[in-house]
Amino acid sequence: MSELSDKSSNVVWHQSTVSRTRREEKNQHKSVVLWFTGLSGSGKSTLAHAVEDQLYQLGLHTFVLDGDNVRHGLNKDLGFNDQDRKENIRRISEAAKLMLEAGVITLTAFISPFKEEREMARSLMPHGDFIEIHCFCPLEVCETRDVKGLYKRARDGEIKDFTGISSPYEAPVKPELKIDTNALSLEESAAQVIALLRERNILPEKNN
Repeated sequence: MSELSDKSSNVVWHQSTVSRTRREEKNQHKSVVLWFTGLSGSGKSTLAHAVEDQLYQLGLHTFVLDGDNVRHGLNKDLGFNDQDRKENIRRISEAAKLMLEAGVITLTAFISPFKEEREMARSLMPHGDFIEIHCFCPLEVCETRDVKGLYKRARDGEIKDFTGISSPYEAPVKPELKIDTNALSLEESAAQVIALLRERNILPEKNN
């Protein structure tokens, strides 16, 4: 048996003495995963950070897992073909699950273009702890926001497997929240997310 197989067969999940419930009680709020998905340029990262800032000002424990940032470290070995994109989402889903157990409100900002991978991420979380937020914005508008020039490079054939151009984006059918980031301001968009968290009693009583 190989060393890798030995490690896999001998790994046992260790149940923490400090439970998620105890962490939530200390934090005075529930933990949850807010999964922002949408085309490049749809405003995912901007919105996730804006929501986090509001939650932080309320005294909540939060963290944003941003697509670009994660690829600088945890997923720096991955490319952008379909297989690597799936692995990218698998890893970040497992990281988000750990942060959920840590009692943190975790906000992820990834294109996550494939429905199957988003459903995989949802399946890792207890029912109701995964909130999918579709940042909708027309492709032509996203292209005008493209300060990196990625869409142009994709249309010129310089970038392969680029979502929206040479690779599909499978929009969520029934997300918990769909925000038209083209029609709404950043403040209005963030307010919709905060309103949903209040509706679901994620925020502590004193902030409701």
